[in-house]
Amino acid sequence: MTIRLATLMSAWLLVTRAAEVAAQAPPAGPPIDLASLQEAAVAIDPRLVQLRLLAEQGELRQQTIAAGKRPTVAVDSLGQYQSDVPVPPIETENGAPPFEVPKATFDASVRIEQSLFNAATGAQSQLAQAQIAEQQARVRTTLFALRQRVNEAFFSAAALEARRGAVTAAVADLEARLAETNVRVREGAALPADAAAIEATLLQRRQDEAELRVARRVALDRLAVLTGRTIAENQPMALPDVRAAVARARQGGFDVRGRPEYELFARTGERLAQEQMVSSAQERPRVFAFARVGVGYPGLNFLGNTFDSYGLGGVRLQWNAWTGGSGGHERAALAIQQQVVAADQAAFARDLDQAAEADAASVDRLQAALVLDDQIVALRERVERSAQVRFQEGVLTAAEMLDRSTELLQARSARASHQVELAQTGARLLTTLGLEVR
Repeated sequence: MTIRLATLMSAWLLVTRAAEVAAQAPPAGPPIDLASLQEAAVAIDPRLVQLRLLAEQGELRQQTIAAGKRPTVAVDSLGQYQSDVPVPPIETENGAPPFEVPKATFDASVRIEQSLFNAATGAQSQLAQAQIAEQQARVRTTLFALRQRVNEAFFSAAALEARRGAVTAAVADLEARLAETNVRVREGAALPADAAAIEATLLQRRQDEAELRVARRVALDRLAVLTGRTIAENQPMALPDVRAAVARARQGGFDVRGRPEYELFARTGERLAQEQMVSSAQERPRVFAFARVGVGYPGLNFLGNTFDSYGLGGVRLQWNAWTGGSGGHERAALAIQQQVVAADQAAFARDLDQAAEADAASVDRLQAALVLDDQIVALRERVERSAQVRFQEGVLTAAEMLDRSTELLQARSARASHQVELAQTGARLLTTLGLEVR
């Protein structure tokens, strides 16, 4: 009868304690979603604005290149004095030269020039586009790296939350055991040392719970800094269900072409190819039409000695027929750089394949471990219930009963950790493949 009364009081205290904790806890809020956190981290990153700025820069560069196709107008002016000028070798009857060239001259003109053919203009326009595309791809690659940082902070907090949940359940159970044992001590059915042993273990579990709470708060603060969001301490973590996505990825043979780094490799190759085209185009002839009008002292008639207006026009051909092989050397260097980029891409693909294979093996291991975890927890719960009954009957000591309780806590903690680790490994695998985590 005494044991039954103690058991009923223990259950009543457990229910009361749970109600008090629920009443004191602040509203938890909606679950924290990993996908939305990744989007938020990208949205607040200062580097995101670079995509728009680079696009604007590209438009300005295209306008600059297009301006080279329109006529150019220049104003020239020159005034000078020469210490000596040509003197005619003949003289008139009075001994004077037939004409005199002025030593002081002045010229002011307006010059108009129009490009008729320039192969480099189109190549430069395509090069400018390739350069902007490469820079934007580099920004996207940098922003993609935020996913892994968010993943690490999210799953760190999730793992601590899972461990704290197991410890909190153990605390509630120990509180009930302590209340029950105190009743038995007062009735002479248990020793004070038994209650002291349970209370010491309870204090240790509360200490563990407090440490886990602080560690989780630190992880949440790091996550809040990355995403710009305010995250409540008791806000739950919604582990992503990535099993279907991982299964589809494995069926597809781990295609990593979704990674933004591949776009960067491609854009870099295009930029190098366009630089080769610009180098070749600069060695081709260029044709310009020009016109010039002005006034000079003298004008085009250099024998005159008065101000005179003039005009002239024509077509000009410009061709760097010999450059000493500099253009060919530059194109050869660019070809070598393309080989360097190809080698980097091959090494990057190999590293991704190895990482994906390792994560896939970890997924298999964790899935198998969780099956065993469920069996282990079920068995530990049976053993722990039996130990409680035997302790109430005085057959088992408090230390032995607490050992069974600790073993159950360890089994539950291991299962919770494996659950979080499985979700984290699956999310890391999807991120490695460049896929969205939903």
